[in-house]
Amino acid sequence: MKKSDDLNINKSDIAKNYLFLGILIAAMILGCVFGAMNPDAARKINFLGTIFINMMFCIVVPLVFASIAGAVAGMKNRTRAGKIIGYTIATFVITGIIAAIIMFVLMKAYPPVLKAWENVPSEELGEYATIPQMITNFLTTSDFTGLLTRRAMLPLIVFSLIFGFATNLIEGGEGPVTNFILGLSKVMVKFVNIVTYYAPVAFFAIFANLMADYGHMITEAYARAMIVYYPLCFIYLFTAFPLFAWFGGGKGAAKLMFSKLARPAIVSLGTCSSVATIPTNLNVAEETGISKDVSNIVIPLGATMHMDGSCFSCVLKIAFVLGVFGQQLSWNQLIPITLLAVFSSVGMSGVPGGGYIGEYIICSVFFPTRMELAFPILVAIGNLVDPPATMINASGDYVVSFIVSRFVDGKDWLQKKLK
Repeated sequence: MKKSDDLNINKSDIAKNYLFLGILIAAMILGCVFGAMNPDAARKINFLGTIFINMMFCIVVPLVFASIAGAVAGMKNRTRAGKIIGYTIATFVITGIIAAIIMFVLMKAYPPVLKAWENVPSEELGEYATIPQMITNFLTTSDFTGLLTRRAMLPLIVFSLIFGFATNLIEGGEGPVTNFILGLSKVMVKFVNIVTYYAPVAFFAIFANLMADYGHMITEAYARAMIVYYPLCFIYLFTAFPLFAWFGGGKGAAKLMFSKLARPAIVSLGTCSSVATIPTNLNVAEETGISKDVSNIVIPLGATMHMDGSCFSCVLKIAFVLGVFGQQLSWNQLIPITLLAVFSSVGMSGVPGGGYIGEYIICSVFFPTRMELAFPILVAIGNLVDPPATMINASGDYVVSFIVSRFVDGKDWLQKKLK
């Protein structure tokens, strides 16, 4: 790219990027129309979307391991690796706090439930883990085979980081094990590129099924909550994200960020999974000029730990259930709710459903005596807000890499890349 007063984006590259994006959007729209017109047929073709999601999940485990372990193992400077991880986690926590406070203020101004519900249906709740057990499960698995599943993303990330550091201590950033891991990372990225050609067919089936199943299920109370949540996610994307990009990359960074952001945003909307968006985020980060060691650590970590959209939904869920039980938010709850939102979102898995860990945590802290009532309500809200929440979570991983780059590579890192 040429240097100018602003960033000059290559028009042919934009056309190429957005041609495929346009095909995906068209597939989504056609899928919604098909699902509304013929729900039974839409449900029958849902397997076409499941094939794509399963393929992405099969790719994710080796891709995450290779990208994180390879990035750490290949570093000539271990201090740099520590800086990247430290700034990454700090950024996740700070942006999560900001998101939680924003939603808290909105819930005070516009409560989702104005009148307590009567005869709230009860649902049996199985056993749930204690906080120490949750922390143990977040960080480790009982054996090595437990790492070979997308449901153990955070333990896999911890394992990959330690494996990378161990390799670096032995080989010093260059050696047979390091070269193998880096080569595996390149192969997995190419694998993703091949599978992506099937995405339009999958997206048609996914959105047809979503329209068939959920197009008519929003009640008055849930609709009121969605009226707040959905616009907030898009407002946050178009206000907070450019500010984050500008802070991280300086003048013109927001424009460059927006030229790439649509791709991970659309993938995350279609799959409802931060993990499934990792390959796309890595691709757009490389195209942006973000250092590979930065993106290969920030983005996989973000798939599990960067959950601004989940911080939004955590506060919404608490306010919603309080309203159902005839209670309202109070300002003295701001700090505990914010802390819980950040804690629970950092520990959530980057896959659809996520084992409902967040719902368990909310119930155990705020509604311990009414868990059977609160839990199904929380799960329903979680399902309704999952697509835009995942969009903020996953596409935000790419944006955070701008901020981490500023602290690791200097505030003019982007201008240097564009020379």
